[in-house]
Parts: sequence; structure tokens; C-alpha cells
Amino acid sequence: MRLGSQVIITDDFERTISQLETLGTNHRFVNIIKEDGFLVEDVKFAIEKASIASEETVVIIMASKKFSDVVQNRLLKILEEPPPNKEFIILTSQKAMILGTIRSRLPISHAQYHKTEQNLDLDIKNLTLQNAYAFIQQHQRTSIQEMKVIIELIISAAVKSENYRLDFKTLELFSDAVSVLNVGSSPQFVLSTILLKLLANKKSNNLSKRSL
Repeated sequence: MRLGSQVIITDDFERTISQLETLGTNHRFVNIIKEDGFLVEDVKFAIEKASIASEETVVIIMASKKFSDVVQNRLLKILEEPPPNKEFIILTSQKAMILGTIRSRLPISHAQYHKTEQNLDLDIKNLTLQNAYAFIQQHQRTSIQEMKVIIELIISAAVKSENYRLDFKTLELFSDAVSVLNVGSSPQFVLSTILLKLLANKKSNNLSKRSL
């Protein structure tokens, strides 16, 4: 872990902030922690703090499980042209929550402490058309931001299961899935596309046995 403007994907905000503070004994920290969601008002507060002239380096940490597109777009300008002696660190729990425009401006690192994985409520290893359809129906009203997280979890689980033939085109589809959500594609359409592609690429029992 290092100091400097960046995005850190972490499952423990307090522990990560504590570690960052130990690295910056000559720095001043401004910590803005909003567990449930970072607001436009919080962005304004961060910008106000960044606008105060300071000879010492000020590290502004913004931590939340959710950063809306509006909030992230409000942050773009100050991330592109930070005031002198100011560093910005964004802490969040899912990489999928971060817009591509932010990712292109800040490096991303990880600080994971707990090994428990988020429950998908879907058995990816033993995916069937029936449970895929039920899962799609369950997420008819899921937001774009939430769907980004779900898609990444599905892809991760599929790769770990080794139950699918993951050729170049499939991996390319996975890579593009979050990107098309960022440009406004229907979350339900993207989810359906990913699950149907997995079903089409699922290894047969015989093939699985021969590969052992």
C-alpha cells in the first residue's frame, strides 16, 4: 500500500485508512466516510477542503460502498487538476462501481482482508436454464451500479469453477460487459447475455471427466 491519488478496493474502510495514516506521518488527512452512499454534498465538502492552501500534503480520503455516476462526474475536474499538495484516495468495496473515466485517471489497488465472498444466490458451477431464468427474473429492477457488481461476481465464479469453455470471444464478451453498462445498456439484457453465453459454453459431464 502507498500514499498518493488512487482508488483502493477494500472490504474494511477503517483498517485501510489506519494503514494509510501510518504511511503519512508528515501528511494531514481529511477522512470523509459514508458507508451507504457518497452524496453530492460530500463532494462539495471534499472540494472545499482541497481548495484550502496548505504547505503540507493533505490526503483527502473518500470512502463509501456506493459512488453514483453523478458523484463521480462531479469529482472528475478536481481529479484531473488537483490543487497543489493535495492527494485524493477513493475507497470502495467493488471495482465495478467505479466509472471508466475515473479508472483512466487514478490507479487502482486492492486491500482485501476478509475472505468471505458475496453470496450471488445463483449456483454458477451448476448453472441451468431454469435457475438462470429465475435469476434474471429476480433482477428485473436491479440498477446499473448493482448489476456491475453482480456481473463481476458471475464472471469470477465462472472462471473459478472451470466448468466452462472460455475462448477468446467469451472472455472478450466478459470484458465488455461492464463497459456497455456504463454507456446505458439494459442491465437485464447484459445479465441475460452473460448467463446464456455461459450456458452455451458449459462443459458436458463427459468432457469434464476427460479433462481430469
